[in-house]
Amino acid sequence: MNTAGAVDGVDGAALVARIKAWGRELGFAELAISGVELGPAEARLQQWLANGFHGAMDYMARHGSLRARPAELVPGTVRVISARMDYLRAAPEEFVSAGWASLHDARRATIAHYAHGRDYHKVLRARLQSLAGRIAAAVGPFGHRVFTDSAPVMEVELARQAGLGWRGKHTLLLSREAGSMFFLGEIFVDLPLPVDAPVGEHCGSCQACIDVCPTGAIIGPYQLDARRCISYLTIELKDSIPVELRPLIGNRVYGCDDCQLVCPWNKFARRSDVADFDARGIEQASLTELFAWDEEQFLQHTAGSAIRRIGHERWLRNIAVGLGNALATDLPPEEKGHIRSVLSTRLEHASALVREHVSWALAR
Repeated sequence: MNTAGAVDGVDGAALVARIKAWGRELGFAELAISGVELGPAEARLQQWLANGFHGAMDYMARHGSLRARPAELVPGTVRVISARMDYLRAAPEEFVSAGWASLHDARRATIAHYAHGRDYHKVLRARLQSLAGRIAAAVGPFGHRVFTDSAPVMEVELARQAGLGWRGKHTLLLSREAGSMFFLGEIFVDLPLPVDAPVGEHCGSCQACIDVCPTGAIIGPYQLDARRCISYLTIELKDSIPVELRPLIGNRVYGCDDCQLVCPWNKFARRSDVADFDARGIEQASLTELFAWDEEQFLQHTAGSAIRRIGHERWLRNIAVGLGNALATDLPPEEKGHIRSVLSTRLEHASALVREHVSWALAR
């Protein structure tokens, strides 16, 4: 990374003000600046890894120390620009009511709200690169690297230090002005910009997120066992979903919003004006409809979506679990018969992973 003093002679505070204004023009709700010393966060990360809470996410262990040391991950880094982009395309009360309604309809497929629109990796990366381009136009070439959940970066801790919010008991970043319904992205820079101040914590005695977690993944305040988290089980895990956790997943086929649905701070969530996050209709579909997609249809319907990253095989695995859980509810006999018929079409699937979960579902 080029460590030349690219801001020599430039007023740092004025430059930060311009950077934040450019960020708003690019669709970011808020930007803030932090240093690169993460201090106690590194010890907490190492303990989390030692406990095995990362599950099969081996990349977290491989890059453990680098995650907490931005200046080693990208040599020359002295500041991090953290950016918040809201993704909620409905009023907060609509998000909550629609979320609970979907969870209570066993026939529906429940998909985490952030995945209803375009893949956020693509949206944030392009705009952060544009922001970096504007900075370069103002100060000349400078060392930088853009991150959008794409490398070993402790983005919540960096955003916390920058003052974008505080870490909630569910481990997500929380903001008094925006709840938790937003994405984070970063630009590591070699510019000695003035830093912003952290904000205080405001969870108080509330532990609604801990109480609501379907699988008990939030094992205590600020402690997440990813191995039990539905987002991990349905997205990150490549193998079989543990049998004892399958009934607890319900109809959640991609991620989980429960801790956000119940969080009182999300009544302040901001409605996003980024059209890329408009829902594409998949979230309205039934489990049986989605289970009928062949691989070509899956790729067609998930083009440009974060859902595509799990592939057709794991998509079928997740939906088979949802269908099995639907069979354990009080749906009318004719609907259960239809579900069994649909599941049976995959009993001879080429994937052993799919066959296993279909057999489990039919046994429900």
